[in-house]
Amino acid sequence: MFRGTVTDTPVQIGFLLLPNFSMGGFVSAVEPLRLANWVSDSVLYRWELISRDGRPVTGSNGISVNVNRAIAEVETHPMVFVCGGIDIRNQEDDKVLSWLRRLARRGSRLGALCTGTHTLARAGLLDNHRCTIHWENLPAFVEEFPHIEVTDDLYEIDRGRLTCAGGTAALDMMLHFIAEQFGRELEMAVSEELIYGNVREGTDVQRIAMPQRFGVTHAKLLEAIALMEQNLERPKSQQALAEAVGLSTRQLERLFRKYLQRTPTRFYLELRLKRARQLLLQTAMSVLDVALAAGFVSASHFSKCYRDHYGCTPRDERRALLEGVGG
Repeated sequence: MFRGTVTDTPVQIGFLLLPNFSMGGFVSAVEPLRLANWVSDSVLYRWELISRDGRPVTGSNGISVNVNRAIAEVETHPMVFVCGGIDIRNQEDDKVLSWLRRLARRGSRLGALCTGTHTLARAGLLDNHRCTIHWENLPAFVEEFPHIEVTDDLYEIDRGRLTCAGGTAALDMMLHFIAEQFGRELEMAVSEELIYGNVREGTDVQRIAMPQRFGVTHAKLLEAIALMEQNLERPKSQQALAEAVGLSTRQLERLFRKYLQRTPTRFYLELRLKRARQLLLQTAMSVLDVALAAGFVSASHFSKCYRDHYGCTPRDERRALLEGVGG
């Protein structure tokens, strides 16, 4: 028997599934709980699935999942995780937000997987708490909730709030959760069942290291890319980038062409357009504000560059998103 596993009161956890939730994050959170019961030969955890109306919920991968209860049937709960995913802003409504606030007033611990962090923030339940969210949603989150302390860590546990970046970060968070309650021996046994030999700390970074992400190892080139990523709103000139990494502009251009098959200017533009698209699809910011946040001096120049790269204007992109939600 593992230390601490004798209990007459299993830990009760609810998972609120929002439409288009991330299946990867959800499964990564539930499976460690199941395996903790299995390897300890005890009922340490019980969980239930909740939806807004008690009907099945379809994840972002198209798989529909049955639930146990509707939110109206849940007056209190010891702990609830909000499972978010694609297009989170349009999956939230006043009924869900009010329910979460009510749980918080009644002492529930509240958590979030992936973009579920956005739902907790929109409900006002992350004020004065540290949190995290998937790296792709981080820029939009910062724009919308500038008063909330958000990090790019794998997961954050701050008093009664547990948030993670989704995906396998949910696995690391739950393993940490298991260790806190029932000891590291049980955590390791669950990890071994999962064939997951390198449990990460919450402070580990989400994104893959740049050498693997871009397929290059040249130190000067990586330094230049890092500077670009850090200066999207106020782009540096090619000369300023070259000077910062100790190269001439010609040398810098040669490196980009050799390893990335594009000029530094083009690569920088693509980074800014990618940031712009994230803001466009994940926030209610105006097209002009999105343009400025991505380092463009005018909406017209931004629109032209966006259309050349993505094949449609920013306004058309957003309109298509809204029509898809409405349909």
